[in-house]
Amino acid sequence: MAAKAKCDAVLMIGFGGPTRADEVRPFLDNVLRGRPVPLERYEVVVHHYDLLGGRSPYNDLTLRQAAALRAELEKRCAQIPVTVGMRNWEPYVADSMRVLADSGARRVLGFIMAAHRCEASFERYQATVNDALATLGEAAPEVVYPEPWHDHPLFTAAVASRAREAYSRLEFPERSRARLIFTAHSIPLAMAQVGPYVEQLTQSARIVAADLGVDTWQFAYQSRSGSPRDAWLEPDIKDALSNLDAKTAVVVPIGFLCDHVEVLYDLDIEAAQVARDAGIRMERAPTVGDHPLFIEMMASIVAAHAR
Repeated sequence: MAAKAKCDAVLMIGFGGPTRADEVRPFLDNVLRGRPVPLERYEVVVHHYDLLGGRSPYNDLTLRQAAALRAELEKRCAQIPVTVGMRNWEPYVADSMRVLADSGARRVLGFIMAAHRCEASFERYQATVNDALATLGEAAPEVVYPEPWHDHPLFTAAVASRAREAYSRLEFPERSRARLIFTAHSIPLAMAQVGPYVEQLTQSARIVAADLGVDTWQFAYQSRSGSPRDAWLEPDIKDALSNLDAKTAVVVPIGFLCDHVEVLYDLDIEAAQVARDAGIRMERAPTVGDHPLFIEMMASIVAAHAR
């Protein structure tokens, strides 16, 4: 096995989210970056944030993951600083990278907070990092990235543990009849066809289902955006629930690492209403968040890269 590149620091790289109501519109403007989105669609998304308190928990949850990672690394006596940088809101990647460079970091482990890779979930984050490095010039550290970890046994065990939390809310006879549905963010079909996204999601789901001892499961997608004229990954979770041949569903958002707005609204409000209308009991598993097994996985990857 090739030796891991040894790093001076870790930068956890996330999407970011607004932390107050007055940040929602500037945040959405950042995300859209001038893309033509109908005003009515824009206002619908603003309303989603309003329903959830006018903010996103994304930053808080990612910072909690970072704090848990630092604590786990201290237990392992791995002396390496961990910081957070976001693509679309403060703390921005460029600002966090500048702080690392000023502190003397020469090689940084860029830990992109997405388990399954496509252009939207991986390459765009790398491009953001490259833009930040370009502004630093000669002071810029080198950035390396971990190998794919969608099938890491600690990650899949953490997902399975969260799924068991949902199953535990069901009475025993109902558990055996519940349909297991995994979800992830939908992406354009053209993007999916040139990357490993669907394959990696399927690998993760297959491992988790086996861990749970479930033979029959299905995959659905959520949080679609973009032009309705373009083909995106299907089926949508709402359609999957509407057509379900069972009266109970356990929904596991395996493609998300924390319970942010796209999970809280798209599943807990929108999909849950569809399930109720169809006479289906839906139990949604939490995302991995700061589950100890997921943090242990991150720490093991970081420790392998630490000087």
